Amino acid sequence: MSRPRRRQLLPATWASRLRWYGLPTLGLIITILVTLRFSLLEPDPPANPEDICEIFREHPVWYDYAKDSQDQWGTPIATQLAFVYYESSFRSHARPPRTQLLGFIPWLRPTTAYGYAQALDPAWGEYLQANGGGVSVVRTNMKYALDFVGWYNHLTRKETDITLNQPRELYLAYHEGRAGYRRQTYLAKPAVVSLSERVQNRAFRYDNQLQSCEQEFQCWRFYQFWPFCGDW
Repeated sequence: MSRPRRRQLLPATWASRLRWYGLPTLGLIITILVTLRFSLLEPDPPANPEDICEIFREHPVWYDYAKDSQDQWGTPIATQLAFVYYESSFRSHARPPRTQLLGFIPWLRPTTAYGYAQALDPAWGEYLQANGGGVSVVRTNMKYALDFVGWYNHLTRKETDITLNQPRELYLAYHEGRAGYRRQTYLAKPAVVSLSERVQNRAFRYDNQLQSCEQEFQCWRFYQFWPFCGDW
């Protein structure tokens, strides 16, 4: 007497599809989840963006990111935060508002600026090419946004006569591009010039504030504790 045939759990066609598409699909799901982890789960903007000490007390890891960028590229911490304040108001997924078709239909965005630092697609692509990065290196992560600002200003210093202690000029080159800065395109844009002056004023104000509280955020070694620690 022959044994009864086992009932197939899946039709042969579906079993074949799972073998061919299962792993790639799983890889895609993992990639999406990783991207979401490093993109959509960024913290809310700080409750008090007017005070850099309060910003770092609410988001202490941002100090570490800004300090790393300063050590790597030279742009002062306060200048980095002033850039982000005016570029995105500390909103991780900030984008320029859409234009309107026929005056009321939401249409295309005027630029590809995105994230904390409002990095454009071409500049962000250059940054990735120069510094490497995987799926976690995104414009919506403050770590890489601040590193981008530092990297961009580092190139500005190399290619122009601007120093890293000139927030106004650094921002003009950031907004207009280094080629635009050399052509002085900002002279025809009084709003941009006014904005660059506000960036500078905020950078100086942030720097003064940071001098009163920076030691709080440098207490990372096990034998250090505030207020008896510093940049040892």
